[in-house]
Parts: sequence; C-alpha cells; structure tokens
Amino acid sequence: MRRVRQKDTLPELRVRRIAHAMGLRFRLHRKDLPGRPDLVFPKSRICLFVHGCFWHRHGGCRLASTPKSNGGFWLSKFDRNIERDECNARDLEALGWRVVVIWECETRDAETLYQKLRRELIKRSTEESK
Repeated sequence: MRRVRQKDTLPELRVRRIAHAMGLRFRLHRKDLPGRPDLVFPKSRICLFVHGCFWHRHGGCRLASTPKSNGGFWLSKFDRNIERDECNARDLEALGWRVVVIWECETRDAETLYQKLRRELIKRSTEESK
C-alpha cells in the first residue's frame, strides 16, 4: 500500500485542471483543516475532497470492489476510512466550511465533471454571497 498515492492522483489532477480553467482559485492540501482537503476554495469557504471509489467505498460503483483474500482486514480498513471521512466532514462543517466530494468515477468524463464543479462551486458560492 506504500505505492498508493495520497496527493496528485490522476482524478485529483483532472479536477484541478478543470477548476483552474473555470477561473477558480484554490489552495492544495491545507494542513490546518481537518482531513487535509484536496482543494480548498477560501473565498467561498468550500473544501473539496477527491475520493477514490475503492478506498472510500463509493456505493453502487463498480470500482468499489472488495478483495477476496483477507476480507476481515479490508472491511475494517474500509469502515475506518468511511468513519474518518464522516468525522472530517462534521469537523469542517462545524468550522463553517462546506464540504464537496468528487468521486474518482466522476472524473473520467470531463464534461460531466465540469458540470458538477460548476453546479457545486460556482452557483453555490454566488447564492451564499447574496
């Protein structure tokens, strides 16, 4: 598992590329926030996580398979990941941040990803500023 990257993964780079092309400015992996969000939009107080479907158990996704061998280990590991994600989201919301999750499978189609980012980031930030 040492080779599994935590930063600069392909799905994260896809999200960053589209967000930047949309004119959005962000900070990466802020250590002072719970869970170290992948992208932080300070102006609109939005934290964005790019979750891998396998590691974070995207419900109903074909990428969220469970290994056949050593099942007990994997199930407890996945449960801890889900619990940690929920705890981080609660902590961020308590600090006044809005949490957005982009799943790995959603990053495969650039147009769909663009529409989701536009819906989650641009429209919400303009609604909140009113």
